[in-house]
Amino acid sequence: MLSGASTSALGVVGVWIGLTAVFGTVGPVYVGWLLPLSGLRLEFAPLGGFFMTLTGAVAVPVGVYSIGYARREHLGSFPLAVLPLFVAAMLLVPAAGSVTTFLLAWELMAVASLLLVLTEHTRAEVRSAALQYAVMTQLGFVAILIGLMVLSAATGTDRLADMTAVPDGVRTAVFLLTLAGFGSKAGLLPLHAWLPRAHPEAPSPVSALMSAAMVNLGIYGIVRIDLQVLGSGPRWWSLTLLAVGVVSALYGVLQASVATDLKRLLAYSTTENMGLITIALGAAMLFAGAGVHAAATVAAAAALLHLAAHAAFKSLGFLGAGSVLAGTGLRDLDRMGGLARRMPATTTLFGIAALGASGLPLGAGFVSEWLLVQSLIHAAPANNAVIALTTPLAIGAVALTTGLGVAAMVKAFGIGFLARPRSSSAARAHEASASMLAAMALAAIGCIVLALTPAVVAPALRRVLAGLPVAQAVAFTDFGAIVRLPGLSGSVAPGLLAAALAVAMVAAVALASLRVRTRPATEMLPLWACGSDELTPRMQYTATSFAEPLQRVFDNVLQPDADVQVTHYEESRYMVQAVTYRAEITDAIERRLYAPIVRAVSTAAQLVRRAHTGSVHLYLAYGALGVLVVLVVVR
Repeated sequence: MLSGASTSALGVVGVWIGLTAVFGTVGPVYVGWLLPLSGLRLEFAPLGGFFMTLTGAVAVPVGVYSIGYARREHLGSFPLAVLPLFVAAMLLVPAAGSVTTFLLAWELMAVASLLLVLTEHTRAEVRSAALQYAVMTQLGFVAILIGLMVLSAATGTDRLADMTAVPDGVRTAVFLLTLAGFGSKAGLLPLHAWLPRAHPEAPSPVSALMSAAMVNLGIYGIVRIDLQVLGSGPRWWSLTLLAVGVVSALYGVLQASVATDLKRLLAYSTTENMGLITIALGAAMLFAGAGVHAAATVAAAAALLHLAAHAAFKSLGFLGAGSVLAGTGLRDLDRMGGLARRMPATTTLFGIAALGASGLPLGAGFVSEWLLVQSLIHAAPANNAVIALTTPLAIGAVALTTGLGVAAMVKAFGIGFLARPRSSSAARAHEASASMLAAMALAAIGCIVLALTPAVVAPALRRVLAGLPVAQAVAFTDFGAIVRLPGLSGSVAPGLLAAALAVAMVAAVALASLRVRTRPATEMLPLWACGSDELTPRMQYTATSFAEPLQRVFDNVLQPDADVQVTHYEESRYMVQAVTYRAEITDAIERRLYAPIVRAVSTAAQLVRRAHTGSVHLYLAYGALGVLVVLVVVR
């Protein structure tokens, strides 16, 4: 109870300070004695305030949710105590005003999240996921550390706001290092491998915080350092962001469309959406460099708005998955089904999250994806071959991502919640507690507001975009009930779309009622089911069978591991007793890229282990040899 209340209270404070930093002025905070040499420095700018607001807005429902979830899942006191610390660390990251403070907050966030992932450390899957997460997050931290240290040394200051004149000789190195470090935290390919492992194994409130808030801070690092501090760079910077975004979006949504674990599906959806945001940032850099300022502004606005939308629908999605796990003990979509009758409130709320993640109209992610596509369509400067070749490919990638995202969310919602239960656990499902439902309702309200009235975030977007070099040339205006593109032709009215849909539904219900009244009475006959007396769960799609056509189409990318085992009768090897077919889809990048690296590191570790004999004299000899090598190098 205390942990949940503290988490929500920190979230409220984060929203209040963040909004104040966006629309007003918050004085800097400096505590000289807390950190040696540099001290603790906090500075609140509109960009950092925007990310603080998103983090706090996610923490509020998560804190309420964790109250009921901890009672039902019997979480220990330690993870509950770490949860507010995790939120506090995430709020400190966008408020950091110096490199030292930023690195401290970043590492505190990483350690707190690792401890929360290890909540159920008695399971081997959790320990494996936590180990991979620890390795990946520390390698990312090393890249960020080196990049920011090089940046600080080159500019001669530790304060981020004073890094205005970055020498050309270090800009590319800083860009690559920070992109790798922050991209790892955001779950961008190929540094995404920790995300589909850690998010499913963590408790659902922690998964919601990690996927809807923590990964956003990876995007914050890219925007803060690569777009603001470094400023405009060579064209290949923007093309790199575009390429990384396209690959991440497509690969993430492909894995989500074939995943059968509900939380793993949502984790890959996070990689997909972070890829879309990176596409928008790369497009903004590319268009600004080419002088297409209106399209650059729209692309930057799409990135920020999609960050807010993703925070809303992804937190709701993971909280809904946690309610399903608490009510059924299941994460496997193949064993779910029929939850709409047993868990109607959770079904409705998860449906709102699925609609937002699909990018369809009336969903939280629709307007931001529409803005991204419009920016790509309207970026057509004369005699610019790079943009002329890049934008059609990006449009195709976004369109394919959206289509596959719809398939993934239809599978998650339709297979998991509708039809008939496919296991006894699903048949005995029970609804979530009141606090869990209340928390999900808060997140659902955020999804509905962003879907129908995105104008509520327009003032914040204007303030944040005014501080980004890629969007300063065109004012982001006219973003009301009808969303109009600044400097471009095109508009959309989400509220009017919702009203039209409501009118169509009322008309359909009225016509159906009228038809029932005028139709003559007939005898009620049983439903014809191919000669069967009644429908059974074996007659409906599973998540695996639903995704099988997509798996066939993208077989070369997914590279499933298939095996056919034929068992013969003992009396005769020509008579088949049983044929067993097994197909498993794993992460091809993890298998092809990371597995060889892990084997090489393990082999090297075994060789190094032989040198550790326990002899103090041998260790002293190692030390003397090391000092000798250093002296020779220095000389």
